Amino acid sequence: MTREIIIGTRDSALALWQTNWVKDKLQRLYPDYKISVKSVKTQGDKILDVALAKIGDKGLFTKELEVAMLAGEIDMAVHSMKDLPTALPEGLAIGAICERFDPRDVVVSHKGYQLADLPEGARVATSSLRRRAQLLKYRPDLTIEDVRGNLNTRMRKLEEQDFDALILAAAGVERMGWAERIEEKIAYDIILPAVGQGSIGIELRRNDVELKQIVVAINHRQSQLAILAERAMLRKLEGGCQIPIGALALVEGDTVTLEGLVASLDGTELLRDQVAGDADQAEQLGIQLADKLLARGAKKILEAVRRETEEA
Repeated sequence: MTREIIIGTRDSALALWQTNWVKDKLQRLYPDYKISVKSVKTQGDKILDVALAKIGDKGLFTKELEVAMLAGEIDMAVHSMKDLPTALPEGLAIGAICERFDPRDVVVSHKGYQLADLPEGARVATSSLRRRAQLLKYRPDLTIEDVRGNLNTRMRKLEEQDFDALILAAAGVERMGWAERIEEKIAYDIILPAVGQGSIGIELRRNDVELKQIVVAINHRQSQLAILAERAMLRKLEGGCQIPIGALALVEGDTVTLEGLVASLDGTELLRDQVAGDADQAEQLGIQLADKLLARGAKKILEAVRRETEEA
């Protein structure tokens, strides 16, 4: 009898888009399987009146899905790789990392602004400490405001709260069909993306051999190597998705070039460095870059960030 595969996902419009994209790819490759989707509301989706950094960052958007997987209620979970903690629960593993979309951040503004022409003191909305720090490094005059909620909610708040601009991930905006609302794709020298940004990951039970063999068909090797390098850097720095850490790995042929940064909340301290090496040593390169940043004082910056977020 053919097995039914139940894919778990957050219940936001973007998460459902990503999950159905995975489902469609697997269904075309394996038409004999019955594949269904089950949505789960995660802690990060439930608590919308508190800044993400105040809630903590251990599986905000993944824990409930992982519990359901370990309980056998779902067979795998589809995540935005930037939301997936670097340490997974015992018994779970990443089965595939899909081809990465544009990892850049973008400016969305109903007033038509790009970053350089925002007026002094302009109100820019983001829920990300990483974006906040790098924006303030580039434009210390800006007023950075916290905005929570799924993509649809943040788009609505842009106009309701009359922000001058909203900073989002290009991948999410374009996947939702809103490319025409992008005023600017932000250059990497201004804002380095979050670890894993732009890629979809599939998490599954480590001992599920059948499912491992199925999902590997949609793994994208170059994206996988790039994101493994970024995640290794983040893991060594002991940073989470709510810490001002950015990274971007690019794979060309047999070479990985990884750039990373650590910043203070106000952007006044920002360490940025890079390494390059053999693609087969992607994770070691991530550790190497983390060590370079730590040697330059990253630990002190990160400790200060944690104190400030706890006291805020």
